[in-house]
Amino acid sequence: MKALVLAGGRGTRLRPITHTSAKQLVPVANKPVLFYGLEAIRDAGITDVGIIVSDPAEMLRPDHRTGETVTVMVNSQAEIRAAVGDGSRFGLRVTYLVQEAPLGLAHAVQIAEDYMAGEPFVMYLGDNLIKDGITPFVREFEAERPDAQILLAHVRNPQDFGVAVLEGDRVTQLEEKPVAPKSDLALVGVYLFGACVFDAVRAIRPSKRGELEITDAIQWLITTGRRVRSHVIHGWWKDTGKVEDMLEGNRVVLGGLEPRIEGSVDAATVIEGRVAIAAGAVVERSRLRGPLVIGAGARVVDAYVGPFTSIAAGVEIVHSEIEHSIVLERSRILNVPQRIESSLIGKDAVVCASATRPRTHRLVLGDASRVELA
Repeated sequence: MKALVLAGGRGTRLRPITHTSAKQLVPVANKPVLFYGLEAIRDAGITDVGIIVSDPAEMLRPDHRTGETVTVMVNSQAEIRAAVGDGSRFGLRVTYLVQEAPLGLAHAVQIAEDYMAGEPFVMYLGDNLIKDGITPFVREFEAERPDAQILLAHVRNPQDFGVAVLEGDRVTQLEEKPVAPKSDLALVGVYLFGACVFDAVRAIRPSKRGELEITDAIQWLITTGRRVRSHVIHGWWKDTGKVEDMLEGNRVVLGGLEPRIEGSVDAATVIEGRVAIAAGAVVERSRLRGPLVIGAGARVVDAYVGPFTSIAAGVEIVHSEIEHSIVLERSRILNVPQRIESSLIGKDAVVCASATRPRTHRLVLGDASRVELA
């Protein structure tokens, strides 16, 4: 069995972070979301992985120095290739498959046909987090050998998802974001397919949004009498496509954090709960209330870092308070008078108080930014 991991897409719901970084590489608990999926695939005994990546794309973005709008190239493909390499660090053999345009999940399956060479495969959306991995899901497929198997989870808002209707474990119908859902079982972004799925993706037509939908391909399998099974998970899962979902995924992962102190912590610092501090980090005269993680080379001085916070490598936090947040590499939070919470702060950002009069807010923000001021 092989795996197909989808790591294309533009990540519009995570802008401005994804103006400069692939959405699958945004970290949860200081580890890129994509890595959790690759590890789950490895743990299921799969070693050959095709990763769908996007072509570089032009994007308009303000130049913070001049105020003018400039065109920049966003190359998430190069970023993902650099981060994952040949897959050997994960115990995998990785092949990259380029999707020239975002034409849908079923289109990604279509371009992977030669790579799969007739083998069954698991398709994993690279921005998904699944607590218990996919090993039981894969073992069931291997034992039952259906034409397809989909991963489902009970949700409170099924109208926002693809929803499955079941008879026993057999899928009889799929509905995409139904107004009146017939069940609360939503499609999780993991699928298992036999070779007949390639007949399905060739048979369907683009949806109203111009994409080949994987739900249409699975419905074609059902309609043509193929056997489509379900597997319902009962642990947590997250599609991390939005900021609030990234923060919730970060909260859940940090809930299982193993504490470790490898950096320098002075005697005036108070540590409560599960805290991980990487080598090279320095913490002085601060209060750390876990679960939280502080990356290599970070500096926390006269500060409070509260629960469910991930501080990446090289970050500096001085005379400030933060909790339930993700701070990416090399950012600086300096002398901020009010606590920061429920925030996602990108790389090399600076958040600081102004000492000048009049006391005004001065903001330099990229496209699609959001700021809430008290």
